[in-house]
Amino acid sequence: MVQTLQAKAVTLHELNELFGLQLIEDEQFFREWQDNLPELTEEEKRRVDRVKTSFTNLLEYPPLLENTVKMVVLSPLLDLAEVYLKPLHIKSEQSFQITTEDEGTLIKGNVDVLVLFEKLWVLAIEAKRAAVDVDEGRAQLLSYMLASPTPELPTFGMITNGRNFLFLKLIRQPIPQYAMSRLFSLVNPGNELYAILSILKLLVKLVQTV
Repeated sequence: MVQTLQAKAVTLHELNELFGLQLIEDEQFFREWQDNLPELTEEEKRRVDRVKTSFTNLLEYPPLLENTVKMVVLSPLLDLAEVYLKPLHIKSEQSFQITTEDEGTLIKGNVDVLVLFEKLWVLAIEAKRAAVDVDEGRAQLLSYMLASPTPELPTFGMITNGRNFLFLKLIRQPIPQYAMSRLFSLVNPGNELYAILSILKLLVKLVQTV
């Protein structure tokens, strides 16, 4: 009998047991969030400053729910990263499933936002309400990334609750391994949306050179 798990309830331990997923802490494994990041224009900085101001304003009127996070923070960032333009496109609440090699366990769920380039997943994004720690979505996002239709290529992901952002990189061959960026936060001095947008822009550029 096949055991079915929901992605939103799966744990990192279960992903390790079922797929052999390993966390890699070698900083050379995931350099894409640090190296060769594009400079933002003054107009891009102005627009992300507005995003941060909008989010700060909304914090005064809780609760800040997941759909609001998508609308106020995530959507303008993706627009600035040009993921709504050809040759890219997005799908929202895209269903997926992944099975273990012995087909004894099935994980099912819906990706909040999926950025696509032909059949390549550029970025799987999991949005959480502001009161939820982004790390609570790590196993859920990784289960989506394990379902990528291009196992021979790296898959990138991002988790955000509007306040904090975390990027992930997963490779699936020869064994599933992943690494994380540092945690970016809008409560830090300055505006870390600058770095977040630069990383998004770089990932979009990289995938189109594959």
